[in-house]
Amino acid sequence: MKQVKLANLFFAASMPVLKVIIVTLVGSFIALDRVNILNEDARHHFNKVVFYVFNPALIYANLAKTLTMKSLVTLWFMPLNIFITFIIGSIMGCLVIYITKTPSHLRGLVLGCCSAGNLGNILLIIIPAVCKEKRSPFGDPDICHKNGMAYASLSLALGAIYLWSYVYNIMRISSSKKIKDVELNGSITGATEETFNIPPKICDEAQLPSSDCSMSEENVDRDADKKVEDPASVKFKQQLKTFARKINLKRLLAPSTIGAIVGFIIGVVGPFRRILIGESAVLHVIQDSAALLGEGAIPTVSLIMGGNLIKGWKGSSAHTAIIVGIVVVRYIISPLFGVFVVKGAIHFGLIHSDPLYRFVLLLQFAVPPAMNISTISQLFGAGQNECSVIMLWAYALASVSLTLWSVVFMWLVS
Repeated sequence: MKQVKLANLFFAASMPVLKVIIVTLVGSFIALDRVNILNEDARHHFNKVVFYVFNPALIYANLAKTLTMKSLVTLWFMPLNIFITFIIGSIMGCLVIYITKTPSHLRGLVLGCCSAGNLGNILLIIIPAVCKEKRSPFGDPDICHKNGMAYASLSLALGAIYLWSYVYNIMRISSSKKIKDVELNGSITGATEETFNIPPKICDEAQLPSSDCSMSEENVDRDADKKVEDPASVKFKQQLKTFARKINLKRLLAPSTIGAIVGFIIGVVGPFRRILIGESAVLHVIQDSAALLGEGAIPTVSLIMGGNLIKGWKGSSAHTAIIVGIVVVRYIISPLFGVFVVKGAIHFGLIHSDPLYRFVLLLQFAVPPAMNISTISQLFGAGQNECSVIMLWAYALASVSLTLWSVVFMWLVS
Protein backbone atom coordinates (compact mmCIF):
# COMPACT_ATOMS: atom_id res chain seq x y z
CA MET A 1 0.00 0.00 0.00
CA LYS A 2 1.18 3.48 -0.75
CA GLN A 3 2.36 5.79 2.00
CA VAL A 4 -0.52 8.23 1.41
CA LYS A 5 -3.07 5.49 1.78
CA LEU A 6 -1.45 4.19 4.97
CA ALA A 7 -1.41 7.72 6.44
CA ASN A 8 -5.08 8.23 5.58
CA LEU A 9 -5.97 4.85 7.03
CA PHE A 10 -4.05 5.66 10.21
CA PHE A 11 -5.97 8.94 10.47
CA ALA A 12 -9.31 7.19 9.91
CA ALA A 13 -8.60 4.54 12.53
CA SER A 14 -7.23 7.04 15.06
CA MET A 15 -10.05 9.58 14.96
CA PRO A 16 -12.79 7.57 16.76
CA VAL A 17 -10.33 6.46 19.43
CA LEU A 18 -8.98 9.99 19.94
CA LYS A 19 -12.54 11.31 20.29
CA VAL A 20 -13.21 8.79 23.05
CA ILE A 21 -9.97 9.70 24.85
CA ILE A 22 -10.66 13.46 24.66
CA VAL A 23 -14.20 13.11 26.06
CA THR A 24 -12.84 10.77 28.76
CA LEU A 25 -10.28 13.39 29.80
CA VAL A 26 -13.07 15.99 30.02
CA GLY A 27 -14.91 13.60 32.36
CA SER A 28 -11.76 13.25 34.47
CA PHE A 29 -11.40 17.05 34.70
CA ILE A 30 -14.97 17.74 35.82
CA ALA A 31 -14.69 14.90 38.36
CA LEU A 32 -11.74 16.54 40.17
CA ASP A 33 -12.43 17.52 43.78
CA ARG A 34 -11.85 21.22 43.10
CA VAL A 35 -14.32 21.17 40.17
CA ASN A 36 -16.76 18.64 41.70
CA ILE A 37 -19.30 18.53 38.86
CA LEU A 38 -19.15 14.82 38.07
CA ASN A 39 -18.82 13.46 41.61
CA GLU A 40 -19.61 9.89 42.62
CA ASP A 41 -23.34 10.52 43.12
CA ALA A 42 -23.61 12.27 39.75
CA ARG A 43 -21.85 9.37 38.01
CA HIS A 44 -24.20 6.90 39.67
CA HIS A 45 -27.30 8.78 38.45
CA PHE A 46 -25.84 9.34 34.98
CA ASN A 47 -25.11 5.64 34.74
CA LYS A 48 -28.74 4.78 35.46
CA VAL A 49 -29.86 7.12 32.67
CA VAL A 50 -27.46 5.38 30.27
CA PHE A 51 -28.64 1.95 31.38
CA TYR A 52 -32.39 2.58 31.26
CA VAL A 53 -32.70 5.22 28.51
CA PHE A 54 -29.74 5.95 26.24
CA ASN A 55 -28.50 2.42 25.49
CA PRO A 56 -31.93 0.85 24.81
CA ALA A 57 -32.81 3.79 22.53
CA LEU A 58 -29.52 3.50 20.63
CA ILE A 59 -29.88 -0.24 20.06
CA TYR A 60 -33.56 -0.06 19.14
CA ALA A 61 -33.07 2.80 16.67
CA ASN A 62 -30.17 1.16 14.83
CA LEU A 63 -31.66 -2.33 14.72
CA ALA A 64 -35.12 -1.21 13.59
CA LYS A 65 -33.62 0.95 10.84
CA THR A 66 -31.15 -1.56 9.37
CA LEU A 67 -32.68 -5.00 9.95
CA THR A 68 -35.05 -6.46 7.33
CA MET A 69 -35.95 -9.97 6.21
CA LYS A 70 -33.64 -9.53 3.23
CA SER A 71 -30.70 -8.49 5.41
CA LEU A 72 -31.37 -11.44 7.72
CA VAL A 73 -30.85 -13.81 4.79
CA THR A 74 -27.84 -11.93 3.41
CA LEU A 75 -26.04 -11.19 6.68
CA TRP A 76 -26.86 -14.37 8.59
CA PHE A 77 -23.20 -15.10 9.30
CA MET A 78 -22.63 -11.89 11.30
CA PRO A 79 -24.49 -13.08 14.46
CA LEU A 80 -22.44 -16.28 14.34
CA ASN A 81 -19.22 -14.33 13.78
CA ILE A 82 -19.89 -12.11 16.81
CA PHE A 83 -20.77 -15.19 18.88
CA ILE A 84 -17.40 -16.69 17.94
CA THR A 85 -15.61 -13.50 19.05
CA PHE A 86 -17.27 -13.84 22.46
CA ILE A 87 -16.39 -17.54 22.75
CA ILE A 88 -12.73 -17.00 21.81
CA GLY A 89 -12.49 -13.97 24.09
CA SER A 90 -14.03 -15.88 27.01
CA ILE A 91 -11.59 -18.78 26.64
CA MET A 92 -8.63 -16.40 26.41
CA GLY A 93 -10.03 -14.41 29.35
CA CYS A 94 -10.07 -17.56 31.49
CA LEU A 95 -6.39 -18.07 30.62
CA VAL A 96 -5.61 -14.47 31.61
CA ILE A 97 -7.41 -14.98 34.94
CA TYR A 98 -5.47 -18.20 35.58
CA ILE A 99 -2.07 -16.79 34.61
CA THR A 100 -2.42 -13.44 36.42
CA LYS A 101 -4.27 -14.88 39.45
CA THR A 102 -6.95 -12.21 39.07
CA PRO A 103 -8.88 -11.34 42.29
CA SER A 104 -12.36 -12.89 42.35
CA HIS A 105 -14.24 -9.56 42.16
CA LEU A 106 -12.35 -8.62 38.95
CA ARG A 107 -12.79 -11.92 37.09
CA GLY A 108 -16.09 -10.86 35.52
CA LEU A 109 -14.48 -7.61 34.40
CA VAL A 110 -11.54 -9.43 32.78
CA LEU A 111 -13.87 -11.87 31.00
CA GLY A 112 -15.99 -8.97 29.78
CA CYS A 113 -13.03 -6.98 28.46
CA CYS A 114 -11.60 -10.02 26.66
CA SER A 115 -14.88 -11.21 25.13
CA ALA A 116 -16.93 -8.07 24.37
CA GLY A 117 -15.53 -5.68 21.78
CA ASN A 118 -16.72 -2.23 20.72
CA LEU A 119 -18.73 -3.63 17.83
CA GLY A 120 -20.67 -0.52 16.91
CA ASN A 121 -19.37 2.89 17.90
CA ILE A 122 -15.89 2.39 16.44
CA LEU A 123 -17.22 0.84 13.23
CA LEU A 124 -19.79 3.63 12.74
CA ILE A 125 -16.88 6.09 12.46
CA ILE A 126 -14.19 3.98 10.79
CA ILE A 127 -16.30 2.55 7.95
CA PRO A 128 -17.44 5.90 6.46
CA ALA A 129 -13.87 7.24 6.68
CA VAL A 130 -12.50 4.17 4.89
CA CYS A 131 -15.20 4.44 2.20
CA LYS A 132 -14.19 8.04 1.45
CA GLU A 133 -10.59 6.95 0.76
CA LYS A 134 -9.93 7.38 -2.96
CA ARG A 135 -7.91 4.16 -3.27
CA SER A 136 -10.34 2.13 -1.19
CA PRO A 137 -10.89 -1.44 -2.46
CA PHE A 138 -14.62 -1.16 -1.66
CA GLY A 139 -15.78 0.51 -4.88
CA ASP A 140 -18.17 3.46 -5.20
CA PRO A 141 -18.01 5.67 -2.05
CA ASP A 142 -21.79 6.23 -1.87
CA ILE A 143 -22.67 2.53 -2.13
CA CYS A 144 -19.83 1.69 0.25
CA HIS A 145 -21.13 4.21 2.78
CA LYS A 146 -24.72 2.96 2.56
CA ASN A 147 -23.81 -0.72 2.94
CA GLY A 148 -21.12 0.00 5.52
CA MET A 149 -23.50 1.90 7.80
CA ALA A 150 -25.97 -0.99 7.57
CA TYR A 151 -23.24 -3.49 8.51
CA ALA A 152 -21.96 -1.30 11.36
CA SER A 153 -25.47 -0.64 12.74
CA LEU A 154 -26.34 -4.33 12.71
CA SER A 155 -23.00 -5.09 14.36
CA LEU A 156 -23.77 -2.55 17.10
CA ALA A 157 -27.20 -4.03 17.80
CA LEU A 158 -26.03 -7.66 17.80
CA GLY A 159 -23.02 -6.84 19.95
CA ALA A 160 -25.30 -5.16 22.48
CA ILE A 161 -27.54 -8.24 22.66
CA TYR A 162 -24.57 -10.47 23.49
CA LEU A 163 -23.12 -7.88 25.88
CA TRP A 164 -26.27 -7.37 27.94
CA SER A 165 -27.30 -11.03 27.99
CA TYR A 166 -23.85 -12.56 28.57
CA VAL A 167 -21.29 -10.10 29.98
CA TYR A 168 -23.91 -8.31 32.10
CA ASN A 169 -24.82 -11.54 33.92
CA ILE A 170 -21.19 -12.69 34.28
CA MET A 171 -20.27 -9.40 35.93
CA ARG A 172 -23.44 -9.51 38.06
CA ILE A 173 -22.56 -12.99 39.36
CA SER A 174 -18.93 -11.95 39.92
CA SER A 175 -19.96 -8.88 41.94
CA SER A 176 -22.54 -10.85 43.95
CA LYS A 177 -19.86 -13.38 44.94
CA LYS A 178 -17.79 -10.53 46.34
CA ILE A 179 -20.75 -9.33 48.44
CA LYS A 180 -21.43 -12.85 49.73
CA ASP A 181 -17.76 -13.30 50.69
CA VAL A 182 -17.87 -10.09 52.72
CA GLU A 183 -21.10 -11.13 54.45
CA LEU A 184 -19.80 -14.61 55.28
CA ASN A 185 -16.49 -13.30 56.61
CA GLY A 186 -18.31 -10.81 58.84
CA SER A 187 -20.98 -13.20 60.17
CA ILE A 188 -19.88 -15.81 62.70
CA THR A 189 -23.45 -17.04 63.11
CA GLY A 190 -23.86 -17.72 59.42
CA ALA A 191 -20.57 -19.61 59.29
CA THR A 192 -21.51 -21.70 62.32
CA GLU A 193 -24.84 -22.74 60.86
CA GLU A 194 -23.33 -23.58 57.49
CA THR A 195 -20.45 -25.56 59.02
CA PHE A 196 -22.74 -27.78 61.08
CA ASN A 197 -25.50 -27.94 58.45
CA ILE A 198 -28.12 -26.54 60.86
CA PRO A 199 -31.37 -25.49 59.18
CA PRO A 200 -32.08 -21.84 60.14
CA LYS A 201 -35.79 -22.58 60.78
CA ILE A 202 -34.98 -24.92 63.70
CA CYS A 203 -33.08 -22.20 65.55
CA ASP A 204 -35.81 -19.62 64.80
CA GLU A 205 -38.67 -21.79 65.98
CA ALA A 206 -36.87 -22.82 69.19
CA GLN A 207 -35.80 -19.19 69.78
CA LEU A 208 -32.31 -20.37 70.61
CA PRO A 209 -29.03 -18.72 69.68
CA SER A 210 -27.08 -20.51 66.97
CA SER A 211 -24.33 -21.46 69.46
CA ASP A 212 -26.86 -23.46 71.55
CA CYS A 213 -28.69 -24.93 68.61
CA SER A 214 -27.58 -28.35 67.39
CA MET A 215 -29.20 -31.12 65.46
CA SER A 216 -30.37 -34.14 67.40
CA GLU A 217 -29.59 -37.70 66.33
CA GLU A 218 -33.25 -38.07 65.31
CA ASN A 219 -33.02 -35.11 62.90
CA VAL A 220 -29.77 -36.41 61.48
CA ASP A 221 -31.33 -39.84 60.88
CA ARG A 222 -34.38 -38.23 59.27
CA ASP A 223 -32.16 -36.19 56.90
CA ALA A 224 -30.16 -39.30 56.07
CA ASP A 225 -33.37 -41.19 55.23
CA LYS A 226 -34.48 -38.32 52.98
CA LYS A 227 -31.21 -38.43 51.06
CA VAL A 228 -31.66 -42.17 50.51
CA GLU A 229 -35.34 -41.85 49.55
CA ASP A 230 -34.94 -38.83 47.22
CA PRO A 231 -35.03 -39.99 43.59
CA ALA A 232 -32.75 -38.53 40.95
CA SER A 233 -35.62 -36.53 39.47
CA VAL A 234 -36.09 -34.58 42.72
CA LYS A 235 -32.42 -33.67 42.79
CA PHE A 236 -32.62 -32.61 39.16
CA LYS A 237 -35.60 -30.35 39.94
CA GLN A 238 -33.70 -28.81 42.83
CA GLN A 239 -30.77 -28.07 40.53
CA LEU A 240 -33.13 -26.45 38.02
CA LYS A 241 -34.62 -24.26 40.76
CA THR A 242 -31.14 -23.22 41.87
CA PHE A 243 -30.21 -22.39 38.28
CA ALA A 244 -33.45 -20.42 37.81
CA ARG A 245 -32.70 -18.37 40.92
CA LYS A 246 -29.18 -17.55 39.72
CA ILE A 247 -30.27 -16.66 36.18
CA ASN A 248 -33.18 -14.37 36.98
CA LEU A 249 -35.26 -13.65 33.87
CA LYS A 250 -35.75 -10.01 34.84
CA ARG A 251 -32.00 -9.57 35.19
CA LEU A 252 -31.34 -11.45 31.98
CA LEU A 253 -33.69 -9.17 30.05
CA ALA A 254 -31.79 -5.94 30.64
CA PRO A 255 -33.33 -2.77 29.13
CA SER A 256 -30.89 -2.92 26.22
CA THR A 257 -31.92 -6.50 25.46
CA ILE A 258 -35.57 -5.46 25.46
CA GLY A 259 -34.68 -2.58 23.13
CA ALA A 260 -33.01 -5.06 20.78
CA ILE A 261 -36.06 -7.35 20.78
CA VAL A 262 -38.41 -4.45 20.00
CA GLY A 263 -36.07 -3.19 17.27
CA PHE A 264 -35.90 -6.68 15.75
CA ILE A 265 -39.69 -7.01 15.65
CA ILE A 266 -40.24 -3.57 14.12
CA GLY A 267 -37.46 -4.06 11.57
CA VAL A 268 -38.64 -7.48 10.38
CA VAL A 269 -42.45 -7.14 10.57
CA GLY A 270 -43.54 -5.20 7.49
CA PRO A 271 -46.60 -3.30 8.84
CA PHE A 272 -44.68 -2.02 11.88
CA ARG A 273 -41.76 -1.00 9.70
CA ARG A 274 -43.96 0.95 7.29
CA ILE A 275 -45.56 2.86 10.16
CA LEU A 276 -42.35 3.75 12.05
CA ILE A 277 -39.36 3.66 9.69
CA GLY A 278 -38.67 6.19 6.94
CA GLU A 279 -39.44 9.86 6.37
CA SER A 280 -42.85 9.05 4.88
CA ALA A 281 -43.86 6.85 7.84
CA VAL A 282 -46.81 8.08 9.90
CA LEU A 283 -45.05 7.66 13.26
CA HIS A 284 -41.47 8.31 12.12
CA VAL A 285 -41.16 10.90 14.91
CA ILE A 286 -40.94 8.00 17.40
CA GLN A 287 -38.00 6.50 15.52
CA ASP A 288 -36.33 9.92 15.24
CA SER A 289 -36.79 10.56 18.97
CA ALA A 290 -35.27 7.19 19.84
CA ALA A 291 -32.29 7.91 17.58
CA LEU A 292 -31.86 11.33 19.23
CA LEU A 293 -31.83 9.77 22.69
CA GLY A 294 -29.41 7.09 21.55
CA GLU A 295 -26.87 9.70 20.46
CA GLY A 296 -26.37 10.61 24.11
CA ALA A 297 -25.07 7.15 25.06
CA ILE A 298 -21.50 7.35 23.76
CA PRO A 299 -20.47 10.75 25.19
CA THR A 300 -22.18 10.05 28.54
CA VAL A 301 -20.42 6.70 28.98
CA SER A 302 -17.10 8.36 28.08
CA LEU A 303 -17.62 11.07 30.70
CA ILE A 304 -18.49 8.50 33.38
CA MET A 305 -15.42 6.45 32.47
CA GLY A 306 -13.25 9.58 32.82
CA GLY A 307 -14.75 10.35 36.22
CA ASN A 308 -14.02 6.83 37.45
CA LEU A 309 -10.48 7.14 36.13
CA ILE A 310 -9.57 9.76 38.77
CA LYS A 311 -10.40 7.38 41.59
CA GLY A 312 -8.99 4.45 39.64
CA TRP A 313 -5.46 5.86 39.48
CA LYS A 314 -5.38 6.22 43.27
CA GLY A 315 -6.83 2.91 44.41
CA SER A 316 -6.77 0.52 41.47
CA SER A 317 -5.90 -3.15 41.94
CA ALA A 318 -5.70 -3.74 38.18
CA HIS A 319 -2.14 -5.02 38.03
CA THR A 320 0.01 -4.47 34.98
CA ALA A 321 -0.19 -8.19 34.16
CA ILE A 322 -4.00 -8.01 33.89
CA ILE A 323 -3.87 -4.98 31.57
CA VAL A 324 -1.18 -6.60 29.40
CA GLY A 325 -3.18 -9.83 29.25
CA ILE A 326 -6.34 -8.04 28.07
CA VAL A 327 -4.39 -6.02 25.47
CA VAL A 328 -2.68 -9.14 24.11
CA VAL A 329 -6.00 -10.99 23.83
CA ARG A 330 -7.88 -8.13 22.16
CA TYR A 331 -5.14 -6.87 19.79
CA ILE A 332 -3.06 -9.96 18.95
CA ILE A 333 -4.75 -13.29 19.68
CA SER A 334 -8.35 -12.40 18.77
CA PRO A 335 -7.52 -10.82 15.36
CA LEU A 336 -5.39 -13.82 14.42
CA PHE A 337 -8.28 -16.15 15.22
CA GLY A 338 -10.52 -13.82 13.22
CA VAL A 339 -8.42 -14.27 10.08
CA PHE A 340 -8.76 -18.05 10.32
CA VAL A 341 -12.52 -17.90 11.07
CA VAL A 342 -13.42 -15.52 8.23
CA LYS A 343 -11.07 -17.16 5.72
CA GLY A 344 -12.53 -20.54 6.62
CA ALA A 345 -16.07 -19.22 6.15
CA ILE A 346 -15.10 -17.79 2.74
CA HIS A 347 -13.55 -21.12 1.75
CA PHE A 348 -16.78 -22.99 2.53
CA GLY A 349 -18.95 -20.38 0.81
CA LEU A 350 -20.69 -19.16 3.96
CA ILE A 351 -20.09 -15.43 3.28
CA HIS A 352 -21.17 -13.46 0.22
CA SER A 353 -18.55 -11.81 -1.96
CA ASP A 354 -18.84 -8.17 -0.79
CA PRO A 355 -15.29 -7.21 0.34
CA LEU A 356 -16.65 -4.54 2.71
CA TYR A 357 -18.78 -7.13 4.52
CA ARG A 358 -15.73 -9.38 4.90
CA PHE A 359 -13.70 -6.41 6.15
CA VAL A 360 -16.33 -5.67 8.84
CA LEU A 361 -16.35 -9.31 9.95
CA LEU A 362 -12.57 -9.27 10.32
CA LEU A 363 -12.60 -5.92 12.10
CA GLN A 364 -15.01 -7.28 14.73
CA PHE A 365 -12.13 -9.38 16.08
CA ALA A 366 -9.74 -6.41 16.44
CA VAL A 367 -11.75 -3.67 18.17
CA PRO A 368 -11.07 -2.47 21.76
CA PRO A 369 -13.29 -3.57 24.69
CA ALA A 370 -16.90 -2.40 24.70
CA MET A 371 -17.36 0.89 26.55
CA ASN A 372 -20.58 -0.33 28.18
CA ILE A 373 -18.47 -2.65 30.32
CA SER A 374 -17.73 0.53 32.28
CA THR A 375 -21.49 1.09 32.65
CA ILE A 376 -22.00 -2.46 33.97
CA SER A 377 -19.13 -2.21 36.47
CA GLN A 378 -20.57 1.09 37.73
CA LEU A 379 -24.03 -0.47 38.13
CA PHE A 380 -22.76 -3.28 40.34
CA GLY A 381 -20.11 -1.21 42.13
CA ALA A 382 -17.41 -3.79 41.45
CA GLY A 383 -14.19 -2.94 39.65
CA GLN A 384 -15.28 0.42 38.23
CA ASN A 385 -11.94 2.05 39.07
CA GLU A 386 -9.95 -0.82 37.60
CA CYS A 387 -12.21 -0.78 34.55
CA SER A 388 -11.39 2.87 33.87
CA VAL A 389 -7.65 2.21 33.97
CA ILE A 390 -8.01 -0.83 31.69
CA MET A 391 -10.13 1.16 29.23
CA LEU A 392 -7.68 4.05 29.14
CA TRP A 393 -4.77 1.81 28.17
CA ALA A 394 -6.87 -0.27 25.79
CA TYR A 395 -8.15 2.77 23.88
CA ALA A 396 -4.76 4.50 23.94
CA LEU A 397 -3.26 1.50 22.13
CA ALA A 398 -6.27 0.97 19.87
CA SER A 399 -5.30 3.64 17.34
CA VAL A 400 -2.07 1.85 16.45
CA SER A 401 -3.58 -1.64 16.64
CA LEU A 402 -6.69 -0.79 14.58
CA THR A 403 -4.57 0.89 11.90
CA LEU A 404 -2.20 -2.04 11.49
CA TRP A 405 -4.97 -4.63 11.44
CA SER A 406 -7.08 -2.50 9.07
CA VAL A 407 -4.18 -2.49 6.60
CA VAL A 408 -3.85 -6.27 6.90
CA PHE A 409 -7.60 -6.86 6.59
CA MET A 410 -7.95 -4.57 3.54
CA TRP A 411 -5.10 -6.47 1.89
CA LEU A 412 -6.82 -9.79 2.66
CA VAL A 413 -10.21 -8.80 1.20
CA SER A 414 -8.82 -6.95 -1.87
